[in-house]
Amino acid sequence: MSGEIKVTLKKSGIGRKEYFTKVLKGMGLTKLNKTVTLKDTPEIRGMIRKVSHMVSVEE
Repeated sequence: MSGEIKVTLKKSGIGRKEYFTKVLKGMGLTKLNKTVTLKDTPEIRGMIRKVSHMVSVEE
């Protein structure tokens, strides 16, 4: 797990619980269709798992 992952925001955090918007902001996803490159760590994988219904992931 030393590579990088590309995460893209596909659904808005508006109208969702505040927890989800905080997780998205923590990953740097602030606008729809924004893509960020993150390190492939267990912490980041856990964040992605929590908002998996809102993002798409490329390895």
